[in-house]
Amino acid sequence: MEADILKGHVSKDHAHLYVSVPPHVSPSHLTRRVKGRSSRKLISEFAAIQKACWGRHVWARGFFVASSGNVTDEIIREYIEKQDLPKPDDNFKVGDGS
Repeated sequence: MEADILKGHVSKDHAHLYVSVPPHVSPSHLTRRVKGRSSRKLISEFAAIQKACWGRHVWARGFFVASSGNVTDEIIREYIEKQDLPKPDDNFKVGDGS
């Protein structure tokens, strides 16, 4: 597809990909391919995922895509790199703590 992943980060509940794609490749088509191939690879390598996702999907149906036309490549790379840093509310808990 002539797509290059320039930067990426995987969290426990979502993933960020900064991708360079030719204009003839639609974001939805690229997303379908990435989700499909990655889910097959994950299931084939990790039996626990196959058991946990049996009859369901590895990835959620939705996705968000944005063009980088209004910001620089450096700002996007910096944003993705900061996903690894601990956030002030990482210790947020619901309940009385007992």
